[in-house]
Amino acid sequence: MKFWIVSLALFSLSAFAEEPLSVFTGTLGKSNIVMELDLNKPDEVTGRYFYQKYRLDLPLNGTLKDNELSLNEGADDFDDTPRPTLTLDHDEQGNWQGTWTDTAGKSLPLVLTPAVLPDPPEQSYPGSLVHSEPYEYLRLSGLSLVEGKSQAFMGYTLQWWTEPQSHISLFEIVAGYPEKKRAAINQKLRARLWQEVVSWHACMLSASRFGQGEYSQTVTPTFLSADVVSISIFTHYDCGGAHPDFGEMPINLDAKSAEPLTLEDVLWVGEGKPLHYVETEDRTSAGNPDVDFDTFAAYREKFFALWLVKQMTLAHPQEMVKPSEDSDDDCDYSDAQIWHFPTWYFTAKGIYFGPTFPRVMRTCESPDWSILPWSAMTGHTGRLMLKLPKGD
Repeated sequence: MKFWIVSLALFSLSAFAEEPLSVFTGTLGKSNIVMELDLNKPDEVTGRYFYQKYRLDLPLNGTLKDNELSLNEGADDFDDTPRPTLTLDHDEQGNWQGTWTDTAGKSLPLVLTPAVLPDPPEQSYPGSLVHSEPYEYLRLSGLSLVEGKSQAFMGYTLQWWTEPQSHISLFEIVAGYPEKKRAAINQKLRARLWQEVVSWHACMLSASRFGQGEYSQTVTPTFLSADVVSISIFTHYDCGGAHPDFGEMPINLDAKSAEPLTLEDVLWVGEGKPLHYVETEDRTSAGNPDVDFDTFAAYREKFFALWLVKQMTLAHPQEMVKPSEDSDDDCDYSDAQIWHFPTWYFTAKGIYFGPTFPRVMRTCESPDWSILPWSAMTGHTGRLMLKLPKGD
């Protein structure tokens, strides 16, 4: 499973809630705060809140009994460590009032009211979260981006932007595409920037019981053309798990529609018409309901992976040699299984493919050489019939 899917599963407080989470705005002492609570299980109330000034999550856990909410602030792993407490009473209007008390016994008044959200939502990525993730909407709507450097790349002009707290950066394209297409592309790029900011905050929250988390990215434009926008986004993160981790989650867009590209949109080596599979939560395809995951996986196993190993062996014979028993290198790039569901993005020389190894061999992932030359793709045009370089 890809690291970003795992991240969402670990960090989303609402993933398995029976009822929508309750989101409040209010004051703690003289400070403005936003709080999210999962009240579905009175014996196991969980939540988080942030001060508007800082916007960093503080975890909450406790119980709800006889309309009185008793919460501890901080991760629940250290029950023997003194923590601030929150005690709140509920009224018929859905408001909560009570006190926040620190570990020294100092108390401050705490007042919460149900969050008031705009309707209809704003036409932006933060705006799209109003109903699905109102807590994140309220966080992001108070953040701003800082303008960075301008960059020329493959005949296009890029303008970089950074969210200063998380240091998450991504660019928008300010010249090179027609205005309407450029606006649609930039909307997707800006949404991705904000999604990464959400992931950064989720990582910090998950790591809070162990100290400060780490979440850093390298963002690299790799290919821009009239048909394609392709960007490598490589993330190193330590969110409180057993070990730090890393992963690649590229952006590949159809430049004409700004819609995400699947690999089969670009490259097809199977029989008949190319599949169009866009996975949803239940492993059905949003792109074509008639294509299920088993059909898609069978194509990748029986056609694509075998073909890719053959082509990679021709293009990179030394790197694709199966390691011997005496070899110091255990990375077997000749194994077709690691190529079933690779990460991928466009480069000037061809398509880069990143293999997927078992957890104990993650260091074998992200080799710098695994580019399939454009010439190897001749005659294997994908569903969208994109105009790609022919290569040597």
